[in-house]
Amino acid sequence: MDIRNKKILILGGWGLVGMAILRKLVIHKPKEIIILSLQEREAKDACNELQKEGKNIKLTPEWGNIFVRDSLKDLSRSEIMESQNYRQTLLQDAMEAFDEKVIASSFLNQVISKHKPNIIIDSVNSATGLAYQDIYNGYYNLKKELSEAQKKNNLTKNLTSEIEKMLTTLYIPQLIRHIQILHASMVENKTGVYLKIGTTGTGGMGLNIPYTHSEERPSRVLLSKTSLAGAHTLLLFLMGRTPEGPIVKEIKPAAAIAWKKIGYGEIKKNGKPIKLYDCKIENAEKLFNRFNFKGNGNWNNTKKILKSVFIDTGENGTFSLGEFETITSTGQMEFVTPEEIATNVIMEIQGDNTGRDIINALDNAIMGPTYRAGYMRHQAIDEMKKLQENFNIESIAFEILGPPRLSKILYEAHLIKLVCSDMKEILNYSSFELTEKLNLEISKNKNIRSQIISIGLPILLANGNEILRGPIVKIPTQLGRASINLNEIEMEKWTYAGWIDLREKNIKLWQTRIKLILEEINSFPVNDSSSRYHHGIQYWDVGNSFDIGKIAAWIFINEDKGLRIKR
Repeated sequence: MDIRNKKILILGGWGLVGMAILRKLVIHKPKEIIILSLQEREAKDACNELQKEGKNIKLTPEWGNIFVRDSLKDLSRSEIMESQNYRQTLLQDAMEAFDEKVIASSFLNQVISKHKPNIIIDSVNSATGLAYQDIYNGYYNLKKELSEAQKKNNLTKNLTSEIEKMLTTLYIPQLIRHIQILHASMVENKTGVYLKIGTTGTGGMGLNIPYTHSEERPSRVLLSKTSLAGAHTLLLFLMGRTPEGPIVKEIKPAAAIAWKKIGYGEIKKNGKPIKLYDCKIENAEKLFNRFNFKGNGNWNNTKKILKSVFIDTGENGTFSLGEFETITSTGQMEFVTPEEIATNVIMEIQGDNTGRDIINALDNAIMGPTYRAGYMRHQAIDEMKKLQENFNIESIAFEILGPPRLSKILYEAHLIKLVCSDMKEILNYSSFELTEKLNLEISKNKNIRSQIISIGLPILLANGNEILRGPIVKIPTQLGRASINLNEIEMEKWTYAGWIDLREKNIKLWQTRIKLILEEINSFPVNDSSSRYHHGIQYWDVGNSFDIGKIAAWIFINEDKGLRIKR
């Protein structure tokens, strides 16, 4: 894609890699760059610094946490964790069903919808941001409170708090929700390219990586970061295989990234200067059978702060000469410069093949569908059809593959097949007549009725007020509830997702589907024997009884927009 005169949103623009990319971008004269960072100061500083190099480019600052809703975007992790209301909001946003309310409240969606960028460059270290919430530390805190509650035989306020905190550190639901919001927002606002700068989590090293945060080796926290980075990449891989979305790319540096600044001054950790303490020999602490984390307090604050020579490596932190020299040694993490990453980013956006795009690499390396499998598919289907005839039974759906919607569609199609000889006959009846036939069929056909309700699909009768059901119901999902409110809106969701719907309006929908399929078939040139059509005249074989699997696949592709676009 040409960068000139385009609107570009860069997430994490103030960071080390973000700034390097910005400096490369201004050379190509985009119309506007929206620079989003966590803090207001960071976003505005980045705009001010870049304005010197991009004088005729509009620079717009945005700030806040892209992983939460707008009302929480300016709060620190600790502020959210210490508030019960905030914790519950965070859990609700990550765990509840993905709907329009979730998208509308998302800060990330609001930024994308506001600016409608042509290109999004994501240089946020998402894996670090989510994985370093430290689920393991949360586990130990929860374990302690559970132990205390068991001793006292009650549920303490602290225990409730720790359970909520533990749930908020679950990485995968947060990552999935982030991807859902990001993709829906980009599709809605017609983003053309999304490029992610990812991470390996270990600077390119293996399970033997010696750098930890005082944990065991290999570090579970560090491996959580790597696991999340891998999950993130595969979710982007799926995003790139989704129709109507942006072109998706990811560049994943496998080395330490350096540097932003070299200097002398205060050394800060988590944004705060490191205080200097002293403990004299005469104040040494005696060691006994147990180690006390609080200590005896026999140290004194020197009222000074740590100052030294440092190298600023951006998001990875500030290192001493010794630390930097160690991690960048040959055989350790080594390092890559942010400018090299930025060069690859610009080239990939413009359509050049750098060989560094992880998503493209996965596309080329995965093992997809094969000729042999396609050839043998016909044998498998023929063998199953023979067995159906031998045992005088129809193999329809078991609700093991899922989703319930597939089972619903297959059984509804099968019921129609029982009362109509072929697809054309379906259109010979009025919707009312066909509805009557289907309800009569379900009332007298004990075998099919039993199969449907036994695999967990309720059957909604024509009056819309009664269902046939068994002990298990797949839709709605129970989620620990004994009951759930029933209204027209909810019932429509359930019938769509997994109820056999014998109401007239659903039968009208089926007649519309069949009409569209027949129109599609009739549009094929009669004498066209080329390879143009996947599903041609011979595939449908309209004159014979229709195939419920073919119908279901057509619905998933055309109605549910579930087309596979890469092979």
